[in-house]
Amino acid sequence: MEQWRGKWALVTGASAGIGAELARQLAAGGANLVLTARRRDRLSQLAKELTERHQVRIEICAADLAKPQAPGELFRFTQEKGLPIEVLINNAGFGAYGEFHKVEAQRLLDMVAVNISAVVHLTHLFLPAMVERGSGYIMIVASTAAFQPVPYISTYAATKGFDLLLAEGLAEEVRSYGVRVCGLCPGSTVSEFHTVAGQPPRTGGKRQATDEVVRAGLEALAAGKSRVIAGTRNWISVEAQRLVPRRLVTRVAASMFRPDTRDRNATTDKT
Repeated sequence: MEQWRGKWALVTGASAGIGAELARQLAAGGANLVLTARRRDRLSQLAKELTERHQVRIEICAADLAKPQAPGELFRFTQEKGLPIEVLINNAGFGAYGEFHKVEAQRLLDMVAVNISAVVHLTHLFLPAMVERGSGYIMIVASTAAFQPVPYISTYAATKGFDLLLAEGLAEEVRSYGVRVCGLCPGSTVSEFHTVAGQPPRTGGKRQATDEVVRAGLEALAAGKSRVIAGTRNWISVEAQRLVPRRLVTRVAASMFRPDTRDRNATTDKT
């Protein structure tokens, strides 16, 4: 990560979990940061921590990426402050657990907006400058859920499938311009994700440490890989799916994720 020392990196969804750890590891490598998320108080706390520890420059721009105007506002923020973004980290995203017809429609639409529309919009805004100067890095945080249908988080899995295909396609498309794009595919990770999604702990399996996930992602991005699956256990799980019929994989996932009486009190509040 020394190659990003003194460069500007924009991290979305930086207030917690993978996003906050991405900010920490980038700052440790000397990168200056633009941090964005909905919760300004958390961003301020993180900015204070990182400036004191690593003496890097940090700017904060609170934004809700479920709103269509938010990506444009972020782009204008960096333009007005004269911050050339060398590293774009499309991390913001959330899920919603439960039967599709019982989940609030607006929550699903907000998920598509954050997980897909904002990723496309931000990438389209910041990529041209990277192409023009012949260098740049874009990470799109997908998921191991991107490789299969996952009943009861069907929309989330579908959005992450989009993210992964976008990352892999763009990686090849812009390679000749000196721009590197990588799709990071974490499995179950120590974060707020399951609480926000209202997903019961029994469906999460063993959770990987956030710092391990982030390290795998940043190393792959720096190395020019178009995708990386974080963790050997997750890699084996994804590869094993290729050996059995897709319908069977979906049925197994359904049996693991199907709601029961233990899940009735699961929270579904978005944070």
